[in-house]
Amino acid sequence: MKLSTRMRYGARALVELALAYPGDTVSVKDIAAKQGISPKYLEHIMASLRAAGILKAVRGLHGGYVLARPPESISLKELFEVLEGSIAPVDCVDHPDSCPMQAVCPTRETWLEMKESMGKVLEQTSIQDLVDRKERKAIAQRPMYHI
Repeated sequence: MKLSTRMRYGARALVELALAYPGDTVSVKDIAAKQGISPKYLEHIMASLRAAGILKAVRGLHGGYVLARPPESISLKELFEVLEGSIAPVDCVDHPDSCPMQAVCPTRETWLEMKESMGKVLEQTSIQDLVDRKERKAIAQRPMYHI
């Protein structure tokens, strides 16, 4: 399973907003520039996140977006469901009656296990976790000077 650019860019944008949380707004233009994302494409992603209540839009001279909730309360599972939909790898996991083979299908249980495992990882990972990882990686990349 591959994640779409919507999910990848959405997660990166939320990390940028979490770094500014709680007080500062961040413009789509600034996020796009830092992340190397098309501003127009990012605006569509941000609109979806705003409609889902994950973001708030602020108008005016210093307008932009802010997280609607603390970053530790926003899971990657919530982000995935907003931007991608169900985490089920195949339709029959969410809608067993959609497949006439579901009662005898040897693979359906595996697809269900995949959904549950992926759901657990995404649910247990918050935007704050990603911020913490980013900060650890930045520290690890700093040059060491020895005297």
